[in-house]
Amino acid sequence: MTRLVHVSAPSGSYEVKIGSGLLPAIGQEVRAVTKAQRCAVVSGTNVYPLYGDAVHSSLECAGFETVSLVFPAGEQTKCLERYGELLNFLTYNRFTRSDCVVALGGGVTGDLAGFAAATYQRGVPYVQVPTTLLAAVDSSVGGKTAIDLPAGKNQVGAFYQPSLVLCDTDTLQTLPERELRAGYAEVIKYAVLGDPALFEALKNRSVDLPAVIETCVRRKAEIVAEDERDTGKRRLLNLGHSFGHAVESRSAYALLHGEAVAVGTAMICRAAQSRGLLSEADRDAVIALLRDYGLPTETTYSADELLDTLRLDKKISGGKLHLVVPREIGRCDILPVPEEELRAWLEAGLR
Repeated sequence: MTRLVHVSAPSGSYEVKIGSGLLPAIGQEVRAVTKAQRCAVVSGTNVYPLYGDAVHSSLECAGFETVSLVFPAGEQTKCLERYGELLNFLTYNRFTRSDCVVALGGGVTGDLAGFAAATYQRGVPYVQVPTTLLAAVDSSVGGKTAIDLPAGKNQVGAFYQPSLVLCDTDTLQTLPERELRAGYAEVIKYAVLGDPALFEALKNRSVDLPAVIETCVRRKAEIVAEDERDTGKRRLLNLGHSFGHAVESRSAYALLHGEAVAVGTAMICRAAQSRGLLSEADRDAVIALLRDYGLPTETTYSADELLDTLRLDKKISGGKLHLVVPREIGRCDILPVPEEELRAWLEAGLR
């Protein structure tokens, strides 16, 4: 069974296809959505050995010429140096605006390849092929692409929608347990944002993974259709991310993105409860669920350390950071917090 979610963003529409056994048909799928004659497969050293041959074989059977560029796995790959390497790779292989980039991997690969596709010759088509739970439920959908700077995460990027997202759930079977747990941090985020039924299903471990992916993608598609460029409602999807990005950057990316989001979610729940915005019961329920899925909820970094990083957050505008604050399980608000008040929020989140 293939699940279909249609994403209709102002800058472009596309399908997200979710199901088992989709990877062998990627050539036909790419052929259906682009006029490309050549495809550049961008992947990481952890994913390409598993699925690279199958992707190339399918693309070539569909008549595409293929080349590939494989980067070291890990967040450190999302940098200016690797971005430049990818752009030069496309240039040296004489790629044109009618050719296609295929991002085969998790969030790092999708972000890097997507940003290169957005900027190479002012934009070439690209296809997202997420192979992690985190990428499947979140980062592969919605058109956010970016690389990191030494000063902060995702500081250089573009909004650029893919032509297709092809999520073969079979690839999740080879996912290391730690990566799978990290993906559940984003699933829990969606439950806290607006789906109490999903929250209860996660608590009871009564979840079907393809159905969960579809649920999260549908929620994101609805938000992206209304606010593609993150100026209003889409900010809700940053639940746990402002504090989480600070923790992730401070760790020099020793923490996975999902792990850092889990810490950030626990922190904002504590801070919200301390201000009477969230009940103790809901605070405790969220933190307990994160822990039940093997995710961290604490950090040893001080408020001062995190504040230095948080001040670089790209969501700061007009001297205020738009924090996503849980009010109850299934409902969150966007709260503009002045920079001078951020230390107090951090301190409350660390208690």
